[in-house]
Amino acid sequence: MGTKTVDDAVDANGTEAQSDEETVNVTKTDEAPDAEVEETGDTEDQDDLDAEALEGEDTPEAEKGTPGVGQGAAAVVSAGLGVVSLTGSWVATVAAARETLVGQLGTSSTASVAKQVKEVYGDAWATTALVGGLFALAALIVGVVVLVRPAFGAPGKPQAAWIKSVAWAGVSLGVIGLVLAVAKYSDIILGLPSTS
Repeated sequence: MGTKTVDDAVDANGTEAQSDEETVNVTKTDEAPDAEVEETGDTEDQDDLDAEALEGEDTPEAEKGTPGVGQGAAAVVSAGLGVVSLTGSWVATVAAARETLVGQLGTSSTASVAKQVKEVYGDAWATTALVGGLFALAALIVGVVVLVRPAFGAPGKPQAAWIKSVAWAGVSLGVIGLVLAVAKYSDIILGLPSTS
């Protein structure tokens, strides 16, 4: 019996047998597309899982952030109202100008100097103090509401420190503005000059 090489081997059907090298190549070629398909499927599954995990993480943060946004905005409004109560506003300016005009129209030129000063300047000054006091009172109320809000909210959700700080600033400015408004309205601070 002679030795046959792999290339010369013929099977019973008369076809040549494939070499080991070709078989390996065919096997690798057949497996490669399957492996790519499996890897692609795994990658898509992993991307879906990552997306679901991110969505799951975003939802609680959004729910946690929603109450803090309202409280923070209210605290800033409180501080802003407190500043306006101390520095004045266009509402107070317009109201004072109107009161000055009403005083000028209602006072005759023959009225005493004391009456003219009170009607023209004193009433306008009192109106400015009144409007400042209203802004201070609003700042005080909004600030207190922000500070007591966690007591009526969901338990276990503490209020952010910056919200408390800004709300306390609003309350403080509101108290100062209210005290100054009362002092201006009652002529304790910068009362009308003496006309005698």
